[in-house]
Parts: sequence; structure tokens; C-alpha cells
Amino acid sequence: MKRLLRLLALVVLTGAAWTAWQAFAPRPVPPQATAVDRIDRILIEKSARRLTASRGGETVLEFPIALGFEPNGDKEQEGDGKTPEGTFQIDRRNPNSAYHLSLGINYPQPVDRARAQAAGVSPGGDIFIHGQPNAAGNLITLPGDWTAGCIAVSNQQMETLWRLTQVGTEVEIRP
Repeated sequence: MKRLLRLLALVVLTGAAWTAWQAFAPRPVPPQATAVDRIDRILIEKSARRLTASRGGETVLEFPIALGFEPNGDKEQEGDGKTPEGTFQIDRRNPNSAYHLSLGINYPQPVDRARAQAAGVSPGGDIFIHGQPNAAGNLITLPGDWTAGCIAVSNQQMETLWRLTQVGTEVEIRP
């Protein structure tokens, strides 16, 4: 019985140590990101769940992403859980977001508004690239597609992207 309790204690301590390391260990900054002071383009590939940031055509960052809870297809209306597709720009920066930092995307565009109006629905809006919910702190990165249509990355990745991205940066979102 003592052996079983010791083994159980060892497993619990190992798990706690691993969790603490994942939460608080320093994260390496991609070497390309330290060589530049800004990016000029962000490519979101929805099917690959990948964000690629570049400057002058050279890849600077590449991150895995989470999307809206219904990621297939272009955003059609508010509440559909889809992430829009097309070419946009970063039009605002929000350091006080409900998520760890956020970069606003200028969606909806006139064509999105016209399509939604013809269908008698709202096109939605407030599409951002952001970190994790502030309530979660830096302890976890939510798995899967969980946003309402935004693009989410880890908090550490968002801090790097925040540092390199200016208002006016092009964002292309592909299926």
C-alpha cells in the first residue's frame, strides 16, 4: 500500500511540475521574429489552421491557429461561427480586449454588407486576431476551434504578433 501511495504521489508531482513548466517556462521567440521590427502581411490558411506573417515576401512567423466554431466556408452572417475569407487590413489594436491583446480586421467589407442585406441578415463584425481569454490567464491555450469567428493564437504568440503588426497590415484569409 505504501508503494502505491508513493507511486501515486510521484505521478501527481510529475504532473504538477509539467503543468507548471508549460505555464511559466520561457517560450522561445522564433529567430526570424527578432530580426525584424514589423511585418507587412499576414496569411491565414483556414484549412491548414496556420497563420504566416511575412515582410517583403519572407516568412517571419508561422503559428497554429484556432478559428470560429464553424470554420468551413466564408462568414455569411452574425452568429454563424465562421471566420471570413478574403483580403482585409488590420484597422485597430486593442490592448484592453477580453482576450490577450487583439488586432482588428476590417470586416465586413462593402460586398459582405451587400450580401447580408440581400439575405436580410446582419453580416456580423468585430473579427480579430487575438490571444486566449483573459480569464484563462497564461495557463492554457484552448484546443480546437472555439472562437465566434476570430483567429486565436497562444498569448505568447500574440505578444510577438502584437509587437510586429501595425494598423494597415494586409491580412489574407484563405479557405
